[in-house]
Amino acid sequence: MKWKIAVAVASAIAVSACGAAIVKAQTTAPAYLPAYFVGLVNVKDEEGYTKEFLPKVQPLIKEAGGEYVAGGFNKAHPITGEPPPNRVVIIRFEGGLSAIGEWYEKQKSIEEEIGHKYATFQSFAVEGVEPRR
Repeated sequence: MKWKIAVAVASAIAVSACGAAIVKAQTTAPAYLPAYFVGLVNVKDEEGYTKEFLPKVQPLIKEAGGEYVAGGFNKAHPITGEPPPNRVVIIRFEGGLSAIGEWYEKQKSIEEEIGHKYATFQSFAVEGVEPRR
């Protein structure tokens, strides 16, 4: 009889431990996935772009939680299709597409007023994917 009680207690402890692990895994999983801003920029005047445009937009990227993942002048290398423009940037936003939208609304006027003097822009956002386990 005592061994039955011991087995029941041990089983209850094991089930509780598994349940706690599952709850912890669920609470540590990301509530949303990051998103990536991809900018294809054809810079016509590197000096003006670097001195007048970048100092105004880079702080906004940081404020919005953006983090440069890849890019810069002449850093993209074609594999297939047309070659990319002379500047390609990829910026990760942990806040997802909504963070990109909020950031872009703040920097859009700077791009239109200053950036277009020195470059042409094409950009898009890409949603992140669930990491494979």
